[in-house]
Order: sequence, then C-alpha cells, then structure tokens
Amino acid sequence: MAEMAMRAAINLALREEMRRDERVIMIGTDIAGGAQGSSGAEDVAGGVLGITKGLLSEFGAGRVIDTPISEMGYMGVAVGAAATGLRPVAELMFIDFIGCCGDMLLNQAAKIRYMFGGKSTCPLVVRTTIGAGANAAAQHSQSLYHWVTAVPGLKVVVPSNAYDARGLLATAIRDDDPVIFCEHKALYDFPAAAVEIPDASYTIPFGEANFVTEGTDVTVVALGLMTHIAAGVAAALSGKGISVEVIDPRTTSPLDEESILESVASTGRLVIVDESAARCGFGQDVAALVAERAFHALKAPIKVVTPPHCPTPFSPPLEQAWIPSGERVAGAILETMGLDPALAAA
Repeated sequence: MAEMAMRAAINLALREEMRRDERVIMIGTDIAGGAQGSSGAEDVAGGVLGITKGLLSEFGAGRVIDTPISEMGYMGVAVGAAATGLRPVAELMFIDFIGCCGDMLLNQAAKIRYMFGGKSTCPLVVRTTIGAGANAAAQHSQSLYHWVTAVPGLKVVVPSNAYDARGLLATAIRDDDPVIFCEHKALYDFPAAAVEIPDASYTIPFGEANFVTEGTDVTVVALGLMTHIAAGVAAALSGKGISVEVIDPRTTSPLDEESILESVASTGRLVIVDESAARCGFGQDVAALVAERAFHALKAPIKVVTPPHCPTPFSPPLEQAWIPSGERVAGAILETMGLDPALAAA
C-alpha cells in the first residue's frame, strides 16, 4: 500500500480500467493537450487540472480523444458511443457547463435503458469538477450534484478521498448505467484526502456510505470537501465531550438511506453539511428523508449548513465566507445539543 493524492488516484483508476477493457475510451476538451513540449505526447499536461496526464502516450489518440469546446457535441458523441458498445469516460471540465449538454444527459443517456425496455444500456461516465475555494468565480465554482441527483436514470458519485475516488471510479466505468462522477477541485491535492490505497485495483459498491467517525450524540452527513470540514469539527468537539458521528454517503444516487436513518435513530440529532444549494439541495433532501422516516427519533430540530442562496463570490474573503465553515458546522452541532453556539469558538 502507498499514500496517494486524489489527483493521482483518479489517474490510476483511469489507467487501470483502460488496460483492463479496451472498450474504455476517454473524450473531452483538452484531455490530451495543454502543454505539449519538444518530446511529444509524454509532455502533455493532461487537461487544465492535469488529471489525464500520461494517458495519451500509453493509449494513443484513438482512445484519448481531444475535442473542440463544444459540450453538446462531444457529449452526444459519448452517449452514442456508449449506446453502441464502447464505455466512454467523458470529461466535463466544470459541472457549471452541464446546461450546455443537458439534453444529451438528461433526456438521452438517462432514459436509454428505460425507453428500450432494458435491451440497450448506456455505460457512460461523466467526470466533472465541483466546488468553490479556487477563486474561480460564479461560473466555475458550483456544486450541482443535486441537479443530476434529481434525474432518474443517472447515478451520482461524490468522492472525498483518494481511496474512495479510485474504487468508485472503477465501479462507475464498469457500470452499465450513466454515472456523473463529481470531483471537488480543492481535494485533488488536499492533504487529508491523500490516504493509503491498495496496490491491486478494487471497486467500491454504490449506495454504501462511509462512517468517517463514530459517535453517539449527533449525526453529521457531509459530502466531498465538507466531509473533511465535518471530521475536523468532530475531532475538535470530542475534546469538549461531544461525540459526533460523521457519515459520508459517497453516492447521492443511489443513496444509503438506511445508514443515515440508523445513525439518527441512535444519536437522535442530525446536522447536514452541504455545498450544493441553500434551496432544493442535497441537504434539504436528506432532511426531508429523516423528517419523514425517523421523526420520532429526533431529540432536536434538524440543522442544514449550506452556502447562502447567492452566486459564489469572486472576492477571496467573500468566497471563504460563502463556503460552509467549521465554525458554522460546530455551531449547528452545539445548537442541536442545546448548547451555546458561541462555544464553537472557545
């Protein structure tokens, strides 16, 4: 086993799956280009974030396909390729651009198996980035996993560390249904997301949550970068005698409802930390689930910690204020315990 950053783990999973199955191809803008030097393909950057570096030199331009900046066009190619026998991994550089290829994903990829009575599948993976914190402004900082979670026929993955990213991406590529694989930009080289992973390839089933920490007083549900914020708060509050159970669902569709409900039944309190949206987001969905099916177990009102309902600011100080903070998460936990939220700063 070796420690690996999430960026490297995703690259490794892509490489392993392309070696394992020659039907796996990659398609997207700049995935093969970006900074080609004098020695040729080995020098290419592998996209603007360097995730696909080195794949072109191993698999060639027939399987690592650069496209123009036309999300509707190349996503249509990817859907057609998936429906006719290939297993494409299409890179949508930022999830903010999903509106450009909405019809291809929402009305075509998500509906193929259903509309053909199961006689046709669409084994497509859309790798895309989410999240604020990079000072990329309102059009490149959203976490729209709640949009695609609402679409029947799409599976949605939000990994929080290198181990999960590698195993979940392998599962996604082998799946016969379309999968939206959401990678938080801040986690690619985030120290806490770099963990030990096995030497051999592996898969992680969809719909199985990870219990990041175990606790008895409060359940906290968090995704992606928010998982690390929640885990940090749990560690800090343990010193104050408060036991926090942090659950990372890993996939929003399918969602491991039973793990969340069982945890709330045990702790009696729920805080959800969600970067997607203040209105109609993933946090509200989980809150509704628990209010409907585990209301009798609650000892306090559910708390949902989200950004404000406004576009992501470009100003770095405003952006940091926009992102859910550890202090806000700790305050919400303390409120559910009937304690003064000001203790979070103590």
